[in-house]
Amino acid sequence: MPVPGAGFEAPFEMLAACHERVARTLVLLARLQQHLLEQGQDEAARQAARDVMRYFDLAAPLHHQDEELHVFPPLLAGTDVALAALVQRLLQDHRDMEVAWPLARRVLLGIAESPAPEWAPLAPGQTLALNGFAALYTRHMQDEDHLVYPAAHAALTGGALQTMSQDMMQRRGVSAIQ
Repeated sequence: MPVPGAGFEAPFEMLAACHERVARTLVLLARLQQHLLEQGQDEAARQAARDVMRYFDLAAPLHHQDEELHVFPPLLAGTDVALAALVQRLLQDHRDMEVAWPLARRVLLGIAESPAPEWAPLAPGQTLALNGFAALYTRHMQDEDHLVYPAAHAALTGGALQTMSQDMMQRRGVSAIQ
């Protein structure tokens, strides 16, 4: 469900909006691979590769910090053992994404910087790097959207939500609206 105009005053809506942007960026990544198969390397492919890199270089790490600082801790401190185990797996997903991203990014950088005449189709390992990275995010977001975010939102008080909102803005260099 789209969350148009979600702002920092509603941090869980911002997190959901971020997941929508991740999903759109992963669709762009899949379309880029299809474009390379059908059209080859061109300026559209280079721009798509730059767009994917920009998102996962800048926004995704901040999103993971939001979760690790504000969403996961109350669930790890709670009494629901299954939910805490899920959060532990999501934390491991973040570490796995940190390992997988440089591999995928290297492929995208090659697309973004290669002149069309010098470009060669993606090797199976390159495709695997891109698809493996995308697969990590897909399952991860589903678990957060359907289980973790609702539970964390229910566990956080108004003061904790306000602190979360202020921290999210501060780390992004956004001024609070007076």
